[in-house]
Amino acid sequence: MAEFSVVTASNVNVQISSSLSSFGSEKRFDKSLTIGALKMKLELITGCPAAHMDLQVFTKENKLVTTMDNNDALLGSYPVDDGMRIHVVNKDSSIQVGDFEDVSKVEKYEMKDEDYEKKQDSVLGWKKRNKLGRFAEKSEEEKAREEEERQRKEREEEEAAKAISVGSRCEVKTANAPTKRGEVMYVGMTDFKPGWWVGVKYDEPLGKNDGSVAGKRYFECPPKYGGFVKPVFVTVGDFPEDDFGMDDDEM
Repeated sequence: MAEFSVVTASNVNVQISSSLSSFGSEKRFDKSLTIGALKMKLELITGCPAAHMDLQVFTKENKLVTTMDNNDALLGSYPVDDGMRIHVVNKDSSIQVGDFEDVSKVEKYEMKDEDYEKKQDSVLGWKKRNKLGRFAEKSEEEKAREEEERQRKEREEEEAAKAISVGSRCEVKTANAPTKRGEVMYVGMTDFKPGWWVGVKYDEPLGKNDGSVAGKRYFECPPKYGGFVKPVFVTVGDFPEDDFGMDDDEM
């Protein structure tokens, strides 16, 4: 008489869901695991304490099959097949839904820029070693082009500056700022930044200084009436002072 035996897979692939989270995952478990041991593994996955969880088994069609409530029983002793879902139900009232999803509650580690610069096993360190990005070595031709461009801009800036005379009325237009009128008080190089600068005494207190920067005075004016701008933003011309809405017979 022939003998027959039933052979089943030793592992099972299941979906994992939890009452604590909207996220799910797919895991493979050995059917020889006890339910108690399975709960320990699921605690690491879901955050629900093993001592405070119930395990429910659902079909692919989302129908409840059974509850695995015997910690000493083997996983393989329950009707759990590939593709089914094990749902972890949290019974610990101290843990609320979403506690493991709200990243604002997680203490974040922030590394200082200078510490990150020193690390060798970082993306930045790898770029340095391989001379990539801003660490890439430029060819002599590229360096020459950049130097030529820098000198061209310097010449243009100098020409624009020399076309502006001290004492001229002017209008200043810079990005994201209202148009301002004033008098040119200084044209030349400065100690606070390289290049050519134009010092202006504005008609209104719309400036940033009194004609001095970092302890060095370039011209005289009341506080908040002085400012320095690049020549490209200055237009010299017949720009009379605004009367600020005052009639001729008012003082």
